[in-house]
Amino acid sequence: MYRLLSAVTNRAVTHGSCAWGGGRRAAHQRAGLPPLGPGWVGGLGLGLGLALGVKLAGGLRGASPAPPTAAPDPETPPQAEPLPPQEQPLAQWSPQTPTPPHSRRFARAIDRSRDLLHRIKDEVGAPGIVVGVSVDGKEVWSEGLGYADVENRVPCKPETVMRIASISKSLTMVAIAKLWEAGKLDLDIPVQYYVPEFPEKEYEGEKVSVTTRLLISHLSGIRHYEKDMKKVKEEKAYKALKMMKGTMESDQEKELKVKGGKSNEKNDFAKAKIEQDNEAKGRNSKPCKKKNDFEQGELYLKEKFENSIESLRLFKNDPLFFKPGSQFLYSTFGYTLLAAIVERASGYKYLDYMQKIFHDLDMLTTVQEENEPVIYNRARFYVYNKKRRLVNTPYVDNSYKWAGGGFLSTVGDLLKFGNAMLYGYQVGLFKNSNESLLPGYLKPETMLMIWTPVPNTEMSWDKEGKYAMAWGVVEKKQTYGSCRKQRHYASHTGGAVGASSVLLVLPEELDAEAINNKFPPRGTVVSIICNMQSVGLNNTALKIALEFDKDRSDMP
Repeated sequence: MYRLLSAVTNRAVTHGSCAWGGGRRAAHQRAGLPPLGPGWVGGLGLGLGLALGVKLAGGLRGASPAPPTAAPDPETPPQAEPLPPQEQPLAQWSPQTPTPPHSRRFARAIDRSRDLLHRIKDEVGAPGIVVGVSVDGKEVWSEGLGYADVENRVPCKPETVMRIASISKSLTMVAIAKLWEAGKLDLDIPVQYYVPEFPEKEYEGEKVSVTTRLLISHLSGIRHYEKDMKKVKEEKAYKALKMMKGTMESDQEKELKVKGGKSNEKNDFAKAKIEQDNEAKGRNSKPCKKKNDFEQGELYLKEKFENSIESLRLFKNDPLFFKPGSQFLYSTFGYTLLAAIVERASGYKYLDYMQKIFHDLDMLTTVQEENEPVIYNRARFYVYNKKRRLVNTPYVDNSYKWAGGGFLSTVGDLLKFGNAMLYGYQVGLFKNSNESLLPGYLKPETMLMIWTPVPNTEMSWDKEGKYAMAWGVVEKKQTYGSCRKQRHYASHTGGAVGASSVLLVLPEELDAEAINNKFPPRGTVVSIICNMQSVGLNNTALKIALEFDKDRSDMP
């Protein structure tokens, strides 16, 4: 305290005696008062010191004694001391891109969608997830949640590069469509015309043809990762029986109600017998447990294949599981054969031809996944082990399935791709009202073909839809007035080792009057990528698209 008072006194003498003190003395003399003595400065300093001492003492009386210092808890992060108001730190940095001005119109949709993403992320325990949304061709929101690299605490951001898995099939479809439009590829002749290395096939002793069109829609009969034909057929039969079961039960109940002359006891007995018979059928037909894709050894191949023709040896000599065209069997290997067809029809290596397409579509961060190249912003990929601990996924080489699931990309590039497809799909409607519109990357009739559901197919990520040509498509439908209205949309999901993805396109419902003073693309595109496998994202993407569509529709 003595040192503090001395410092205050000395500071007053040395710095205040000339300027501040001189001013006071002059004012004193002008007032006609007796002159100040030479000790006035010291007295003033002593007064200031005493006042400061009183204030400090009062503060000490009001403070509680400090607790003894304890050893730091390793589970508790250190608490920073509060700073004075003028020194408060800035808000914690967020990896999301600054919100563009036009996205402020969608503030409500963004808040709701962010909440949806947090929910799915927390439910599955995903390390990181990235989303991108565009409305009418303009990106209005992109954001990353969580970590692209858990070990190094690298946050997800819109530029994060992840595996897009089976969305690669939709990219390959563009290559096939361009060759078909140019007259270089016939979709309906046997594949041996382009790839004689793939042997001709038989099914139950009958010679059959596998065509490019059948391969695109997973109707070729070529196997997926499961090699056991018996298990696959049993599972197909069991699913078909379950779908029929509900219809049969309802029909039988209606029949019993029609027979009104019988007693309730007989009706109850008949109903019980029906349930018993159905349970017996279900027990007898229940298939052997089939491994899921992530339990299949071929999904974790580490061998590098030089080209698509070489990778055919993995499956080309295996028998067909079904007669081509008769049943849907999702097959990534079918797209490996399509890559070989693209090579022969185009005269380029598959990857070179795809890079040309990516360049045309301005998808500059979309590349094939390889271990050696330095790919900036590439995420790491994760899975939970048997003890529910987060671990890194094993190394895999995807060169055997570039076309079906081997590309890396960002949400921004996927939005560009989705908008290019939407533009091509809609531009024909606008041509009559605006002749100056540029053509789409694919022709309107080509896009109509691609987004038309194919009979005998399934859309596993939305039971309301069907598989088309490398896209799943749900058609517009409303059964009852003032009830659920099913919107038309196209999407494709992806699942790979340590990764999940979805790309969804929700076109605007257009009519002749709606196209005036408007330009394609019209609609909402959503892309989501995640560095955790087995995460279903299609339903979340659809909800997000509908949120933005609602804000869009509410605007004048």
